[in-house]
Amino acid sequence: MNDAEILKERYELALGRIGEIGGEHFGNEELERYFAFCAEFLLLIEDTRLFLEGGGLQRASLEELKARNHRLYGDILPEQYETSYANPAYAAARLGEEYGTELCFLYTELRSLIGFVYEGKLEELVIRAELFVEIYTAFAYGAEEAEMPSGEEIRRKLYWFVNDYTEDAAMRRIRESVCPGACFGARVILESDLSDLRYLYAYGEYVSDSDLETAGFLAGLPEETIAAMADTYTEGYRMGFEVMNKDLSRKETVELCYHIGFERMMRRAVENFAKLGLKPVVQRSAYSVLDNRGMGKSGFHGTNPNRQYDYDHKDDRALFLDRNYMNRKLEANRAAYETYRKEAAGYAGPAVLETFGEADFHPVSKKEALQLTGEQNRIWVEYRSRAGELQREYIPEEERSFTCIAFPVPEIGPVFPELFRETIRINTLDYMLYRRVQQNLIDVLDTADYCEIKGAGENRTDLKINLYKLADPAKETIFENCVADVNIPVGEVFTSPVLEGTEGLLHVSRAFLAGLEYKDLTISFENGMVREYDCRNFAAHEENRRFVYENILARHETLPLGEFAIGTNTTAYVAARRLGVEAKLPVLIGEKMGPHFAVGDTCYSHSEEIKIYNPDGKEIVARSNAVADLRDTKPLEAYFNCHTDITIPYDELAELTAVRKDGSRIPVIKDGRFVLPGCEELNKAFDETSFGK
Repeated sequence: MNDAEILKERYELALGRIGEIGGEHFGNEELERYFAFCAEFLLLIEDTRLFLEGGGLQRASLEELKARNHRLYGDILPEQYETSYANPAYAAARLGEEYGTELCFLYTELRSLIGFVYEGKLEELVIRAELFVEIYTAFAYGAEEAEMPSGEEIRRKLYWFVNDYTEDAAMRRIRESVCPGACFGARVILESDLSDLRYLYAYGEYVSDSDLETAGFLAGLPEETIAAMADTYTEGYRMGFEVMNKDLSRKETVELCYHIGFERMMRRAVENFAKLGLKPVVQRSAYSVLDNRGMGKSGFHGTNPNRQYDYDHKDDRALFLDRNYMNRKLEANRAAYETYRKEAAGYAGPAVLETFGEADFHPVSKKEALQLTGEQNRIWVEYRSRAGELQREYIPEEERSFTCIAFPVPEIGPVFPELFRETIRINTLDYMLYRRVQQNLIDVLDTADYCEIKGAGENRTDLKINLYKLADPAKETIFENCVADVNIPVGEVFTSPVLEGTEGLLHVSRAFLAGLEYKDLTISFENGMVREYDCRNFAAHEENRRFVYENILARHETLPLGEFAIGTNTTAYVAARRLGVEAKLPVLIGEKMGPHFAVGDTCYSHSEEIKIYNPDGKEIVARSNAVADLRDTKPLEAYFNCHTDITIPYDELAELTAVRKDGSRIPVIKDGRFVLPGCEELNKAFDETSFGK
């Protein structure tokens, strides 16, 4: 028998056993109910496999496809999640503390099969079906012997499952990220009839009404509008290489990351990238714990069916994470990169399309959900650092780039059509105008010793940002004049602050960062490093600190202030205020609407040695800081593999002032308006409205 025949036989054996489980009893009704439920889900996966093999996607009506999609995702949707075995609180209540955590983890991992069955990955179905049968058998056999397995025994089985298949998962995931031929998503983009909304169900992602509306909306846009959207996206990508003095001609692939529904724009983008000599790689956002599933979404993905579900399972690796696993995972990654060394060298970087406008999410912390221990936090931080170094060994940072663009989704409400048009306008603003105005800002900031930023009203921000000191002002500059390249839209100047002497309090009343809301967020700095932090999301102080620690500090004990920037896109700010959507904007746009501060690595992380020049010909010399300077001697201490931008909107800003060495003060922004000569153009958007005056 060949490998394919052996795999099929294994699957048939496991499936036959799974089909018997619903009618069996071993004396524990709650456990029987759980295993019967999981078995029914696995049989639905098999039914879906047969449906796909039989051409069901082509024959079924939109209503039939929608019904199947709902069956696959129904029990984790908010209206049913309270009684789902994927909910750690429900699983613990029904299955007991001894088994609840492990069996909730098991069912969550089985749910990753939805994506795998749509991609035709039979081996992924086999290993998870066999795991389920193994764990069920432990209970059924234990009942016969009057000695049920312990929770620890079940945990060991899950631990070895993860360890046993780490190499296979790494090989698959890295192959999909760098090899065009392995791209399931690219086939959907290029081969589907995009005028027939049934194509959305070819992914196996959850398809919301918002996704259907998005695809329908794009289908109705004129071709020139689609072209403008795609051209801005791909030209920004090309410009990123040009600005950073990187050679795009040496690259072969570009990774497309997008929300489903935007395929019409993506198809045009693929055509544009082909003219640059690039083929697309398009992989699914991770859903398996073997693929480092977490809160964030990358690759292609649909609307999140339930963000609380993701929040509950963000630390599922706590079930197995130890140093043995970390080392095994790193070895597996290296083996995969070695296998695809040539393809990795040709990888140019991601082109990301973000969306915004989803309903607000207020996470609930559950004591039943898995949480990393202090030691596991340290292991995970170390793993991310070492995995990043490994990736850069095969895909050097100085040879790759990226771009990001964002569009709203219909979930934002009735303003969607107008907001979409406004977003296109914002994404295609006259970058030459901004480049000229921003150069006026930079010319003054280059003369400053430090900047002071103070909040207005209830905003308690009081910061001193120490700036790099120029040795040759005629040839050097501190701030980058950022137009629409890697971060679309236009509208910021930014620098890497000097850490020593940077201090004070950063405060924002409300911020949305990576899909999470922070209320009354405060971060204090001492010599450029985070000293204290807090928010007001939860009643308990420690819960608030843990929320910031896990999601902004990325589990580091402290982080440097890696970026200080001044956003200049008053047009975006006014449009957002007029439409009442400022709280819904992504960081990508929000950071252009006031001064912002990034905790984590600098914008030049791992590329500090590459010389970069502004359009005026001056070299940007503030590319590093005291922490990044450790890169040659202590590389694992030099980088944190995170960068989170936090913006103070204009209306919460009392002043931003450049202070020179002699003590003279040059106001840049006062009471939310630009007051620096040469920047009057930026206030025109304010003057057209009743705010900003």
